[in-house]
Formats: sequence, C-alpha cells, structure tokens
Amino acid sequence: MSRAASVLLVCIALTGCGYHVAGSANLLPTDIHTIAITPWTSFGIQYKLPNRLAESISREMISRTRYKIVADPAKADAVLSGAVANMFSSASVADPSTGRSTGAQVTVRIQVKMTDKAGKVIFNRPNMEFRERYELSINPGQYFDESEAALDRLSRDVARSVVSAILENF
Repeated sequence: MSRAASVLLVCIALTGCGYHVAGSANLLPTDIHTIAITPWTSFGIQYKLPNRLAESISREMISRTRYKIVADPAKADAVLSGAVANMFSSASVADPSTGRSTGAQVTVRIQVKMTDKAGKVIFNRPNMEFRERYELSINPGQYFDESEAALDRLSRDVARSVVSAILENF
C-alpha cells in the first residue's frame, strides 16, 4: 500500500470515530444563544477575586465561543453563576539561611453552576480547586507584592478550565 493511501485511510478512520481536538467540542444545548454571567459571590473575606473571575470567564467565553454574553439574566438563554467558596495562601518555599519565605501558593475553591431559562441545571461543579504560586522577596528593601499578579494568572486559568468544562461537559 502506498504512503498516500495509508495517510488517506488514517484520515478517514479518524473522521468517523468521533475524534476531535480538545477544546473544540460544544455540548451545550443548541437552543442556547445568549449567556448571562452574574456577579460572583464570596464566602470569605476576599472581595476582589470574585469580580476578577466573572470578568475572566466572560472574556474567555467571548473569545472562544459564539455565544452572546449579556448582563441581564432575564434576557439570557442560560445563566452562569459562581462563588468563591474558600481561598487561602501559604508559604511554599523558605530560604534556609534566613528562614524567611521565598515563595507562596494561593489556593482557591470555587462553585460554578449554569442553568437554562426554566431553571434546569446544565452544568454544576460545586467544588473546583485551583492553585497558583508566586515569589516573595527576601529583601524588605526590594519587596514587590506579586500576589495581585498571581490572582490575575489564577483568574485566567480558572476561566480557561471552567469554559472548557462547560463546553465539553466534563
């Protein structure tokens, strides 16, 4: 069998088996065209992170999907809501000579739910956990608070994961 025929046979086999590239599936109901992403809540003292998460998920939905994102849940075919259930940070690396922390890790647990107009749950993840590491300066004169940048990175990672999970329903 020639090489071209072999490649053609493999291509035909892959198109018929349901194979697709990760991130390209869309398993939401076909009658959904608009999605409202409501402001997120927080069960802790972190007040900035819920807003960042809602904004990041909105941007991710706009960039990766064909859905129209609206602010008013009454004008949407589906509503995506979420909450920050828990957030904490801790030292992850210590300098052996000074005993000071040189790295930290922030861990956040979120709850995400999407419902349709009738209130039927389309997607529900009551306990998703995400982590982000960042560096701490051991020299007080050169201290720069990296935690805000870490929360921005964390928000983008959460948005990518949540949108992928919704679209691929896993």
